[in-house]
Amino acid sequence: MKKVDAIIIGFGKGGKTLAADLAKRGWKVAMIERNDGMYGGTCINIGCIPTKTLIHQASETACLTHGDKDAEKRHYREAIEKKNALTAMLRDRNYHNLADDPNITVYHGEGRFISTDAVSVALADGGTLELTSKHIFINTGARSVIPPIEGVRESRHVYTSTTIMQREKLPDNLVIIGGGYIGLEFAAMFAAFGSRVTVLDNHSDFIPKEDRDIAVSVKAVMEKKGVEFRMNARTESIRDTENGVRLSCHDTEEGYSYEIEADAVLLATGRRPETTALDLAAAKIETDRRGAIVVDSRLKTSNPYVRAIGDVRGGPQFTYLSLDDYRIIRDDLFGNHDRNTDDRTPFAYTVFIDPPLSRTGTGEDEARAMGMDIGVVRLPAASVPRTRTLEAPDGLLKAVIDRKTGKILGATLFCAESGEVINLIVMAMKTGQPYTFLRDFIFTHPSMSEALNDLMNQPMA
Repeated sequence: MKKVDAIIIGFGKGGKTLAADLAKRGWKVAMIERNDGMYGGTCINIGCIPTKTLIHQASETACLTHGDKDAEKRHYREAIEKKNALTAMLRDRNYHNLADDPNITVYHGEGRFISTDAVSVALADGGTLELTSKHIFINTGARSVIPPIEGVRESRHVYTSTTIMQREKLPDNLVIIGGGYIGLEFAAMFAAFGSRVTVLDNHSDFIPKEDRDIAVSVKAVMEKKGVEFRMNARTESIRDTENGVRLSCHDTEEGYSYEIEADAVLLATGRRPETTALDLAAAKIETDRRGAIVVDSRLKTSNPYVRAIGDVRGGPQFTYLSLDDYRIIRDDLFGNHDRNTDDRTPFAYTVFIDPPLSRTGTGEDEARAMGMDIGVVRLPAASVPRTRTLEAPDGLLKAVIDRKTGKILGATLFCAESGEVINLIVMAMKTGQPYTFLRDFIFTHPSMSEALNDLMNQPMA
């Protein structure tokens, strides 16, 4: 049994940042990662970086291929090669950032608990190592959910969000099962590359978490770009054919069945915390019904020696929240114990469709359901001068304002560059500024941020 100052299971964003910090403080750190293709975590290998790289490449398809199908396929292969080169470079850099530190040992193997303060590592090159520490951190991320559809595991044409980015051939016809944010990003991307895309959504309402006017706008824009949506769609079976794959579906509202032919099927049915191999029971660590590790506001589990970081603890799955988990742990170990998960709202998210959809805080529908006294301001994206120079006039901007205090309760931006502009709104909310702060702020011109002048100047509904 080897004793170390800290054990980190999983080479993700929060864990790797914590490892580097602890090493600088002189701690001896053991970093355990079972997959040598995941050094650096989900974001740089199978998440944010590769998907956004491909989305950027997809946006250039029209001007580079001019509708030529063979050219589209060549451009797609080149995009995959660029994505692979980038992720390989980042993975190597992340590995050496830790492995080259004399205070950090990276173990390629699978870790599992053998007691409350000890972990056994089945090393990839053979053998077993046992480690013990009073500080253990779980950062194992999440995995794709495989729905219980007949034939889904046997088909050679079914992919997850991870494996479809390894496919070098552009599908002529792609079916996406799941109309959530992951499904929408891939739908927009493959449609831009030139695929015919059909999204099967088992909900009756499109993106039900968003306000209905935003949902209508997003759906209309995506349909204009060639994406077909089938709502109330339950996929009952998948079977391979001579030329591809056939899906048998049922419309749960109208009651009829139908079939769809495709070259490839993408499962975008959610992600679940990756805890199956950890043997959490041996460490007396509690999980919820979805398998997420239960933590308190400072990320401590039911085991006083163990904390959980990032997607494995459930909730919103964003790299920047995993990074903030690291900050909370750093403050709890070495700081004033001021930070916790309760004080980091509001935060924003962005869905990288075209244009991107960004959201923070409380939506209009939610606020009205709560009986809040609100005012709502809206602005068509086409009225913002910058959208004209970008040739991206689609979309809608809106904000929800407390009529009594003038404080911004939430905002949704479905427009070009919304992923950048939404951060300005979050900062205004976090610092307690009224909506008039953004209404009267001096922004550069022409920019998308100056849209906030006009948005906050609209008459409240």
